Amino acid sequence: MRGVSYLSPNLLWLYQAVGEYLGRCLGCSADVVQGADDPLSDPDLVGDRWDLLFLCGLPLMRYAQRASHQLQPLVAPVMEQARYSGQPVYFSDVVVRSDRPLHTWDDLAQTVFCYNDHGSHSGYSRMGYELHQRGLNWGFFGQKLESGSHLRSLHAILTGQADCAAIDSTVLDQALAEDPDLAKKLRIVSHFGPSPMPPIAVSQRLGQDLIQTLQQALLQPDATLQHHMTQARIQRFVAVDYTTYEPILAMYKGSERVGE
Repeated sequence: MRGVSYLSPNLLWLYQAVGEYLGRCLGCSADVVQGADDPLSDPDLVGDRWDLLFLCGLPLMRYAQRASHQLQPLVAPVMEQARYSGQPVYFSDVVVRSDRPLHTWDDLAQTVFCYNDHGSHSGYSRMGYELHQRGLNWGFFGQKLESGSHLRSLHAILTGQADCAAIDSTVLDQALAEDPDLAKKLRIVSHFGPSPMPPIAVSQRLGQDLIQTLQQALLQPDATLQHHMTQARIQRFVAVDYTTYEPILAMYKGSERVGE
């Protein structure tokens, strides 16, 4: 089984654990690698050469608009922390450096906004949707800076290259767990959401019987996978389908109406 993650690399170890678990269930090898391309332009995805995928809900829905799409969402994680309310959701946390005089939304006017990439819901289009809802455009910020990943956006803020960024709350949770001092260096000035949690998806090429087997396996993890899930502060997986992610597509379409 060939798997790929287009999500933040600081949780790649978890996605690899999921792949290993599914491999044990099927009696086969399963390798999950970090994706090097945007999912919408990855030739291996276009060529239907991935079996297992970890990706944001936005590229999932945008890819589903193509006549040749072949992905099927299986499950999404429910995080343990109280803010997630026992639902498969996450947030976009707008963070700044704690020593900067930035405390409210209005303080962000004409600052440097850093984002991971244009295809990200939490890092880019969710901010665009917020601007749209407020009757603003991207000119609200003095400059936009593309970093390539949520972790690089955090680095840009810490080093003074940027002033603010919208970070996937689960990525931020993991970064804070790995470096507790980070909490002293950053401040959350706003958060958007909740939004549907990024799914685990598979290729429809696998067939519905196998797909159902994989979904049921993830809904009933063994002790080894549950240990990894606990380390990642995941309570459980729940079943999802395309309707789960319709709000993300609607927000993306709203963000597309935001001008410069």
